[in-house]
Amino acid sequence: MKAVVKEKRGVGNVVYKDVKEPQPKSGELKVEVKAAGICGTDIHIYHDRFRYNPPVILGHEFSGVVVEVGEGVKDFKVGDRVTAEAPAQICGTCAYCRTGNYNLCSNRLGLGWGVDGCFAKYCIIEEKMAHKLPDNVTFKAGALCEPLACVVHGIELTGITATDLVVVAGPGPIGLLTLQAVKAEGARVVVTGTSVDSERLKMAEQLGADYTINIENEDLYSEIKSLTKGYGADVILECSGSQASVNTCLEIVKKGGKYTQVGLFGKPITIDFEKVATKELRVTGVQSQKWTAWEKALKLLEAGKIQLEPLVSSEYPMSAWEEAFKAFESKQGLKTVMYPEE
Repeated sequence: MKAVVKEKRGVGNVVYKDVKEPQPKSGELKVEVKAAGICGTDIHIYHDRFRYNPPVILGHEFSGVVVEVGEGVKDFKVGDRVTAEAPAQICGTCAYCRTGNYNLCSNRLGLGWGVDGCFAKYCIIEEKMAHKLPDNVTFKAGALCEPLACVVHGIELTGITATDLVVVAGPGPIGLLTLQAVKAEGARVVVTGTSVDSERLKMAEQLGADYTINIENEDLYSEIKSLTKGYGADVILECSGSQASVNTCLEIVKKGGKYTQVGLFGKPITIDFEKVATKELRVTGVQSQKWTAWEKALKLLEAGKIQLEPLVSSEYPMSAWEEAFKAFESKQGLKTVMYPEE
């Protein structure tokens, strides 16, 4: 079968090549990949900026159909439509695994960097990391379930109520997923962006944002104050991974408010962390996802509370992975999805 493989360390060194078709072992599922989304992690691996075990097939956001099951598999059968969690393998014995926080397992091997991923015709996943797709979720939409689960995990950690005013900073794919998940909690949502994000801010409005603010054209501080009787936002969900955005968000969050970092920076940054103390903020980080977030995310999809397909703006055959990577890296549109070929 053909696959997108990171062959060795260094910038680049990614090829589309023939590899041996995988076979499931005990407790594993062999899945025919129907759609696979590109993530920033894939780009970081391409540029040698993220950990990985070469040679490795890239990709961890996908949906597909079970075509074979290994010995001992009980809850899945051939023909099931599935997606899977990014933590492909965990140790199961550390304190994090034993308390259900296996996304923090130091021995974790992720799909697409620690073990072979989904940028191929077939991939192997452990039964305990697999989830059945709701009937109303297409394969294209299913390729976005993994980032949605990450977002839901962040919202679970943060804690949001229907009386909150929540600022989602950054209207990229993660921001637009976050917007929808927060709306499902009943809160009011403000989505912020810049002039470059004009089309994305329009999409945010279509997806249910109560307010959208172009921070280059409007005074964000004044707007948030006017919406909160002068107090500031109850909750910040920073999704852009921008240093400037972090400092702005620390200004507009209220005293005693909540700040959650969802977006990743990819490098150390400088921020005014003293505001965390002087405003008595509760600061939360988000790493990957776990079972509770997956179950909630899939229930939200089944209930029609979240739309995924509108976020897919570019589609490519997997043989055109280079073009797809460039489109993603240049931030053309929103999510980029690839499809395996026969």
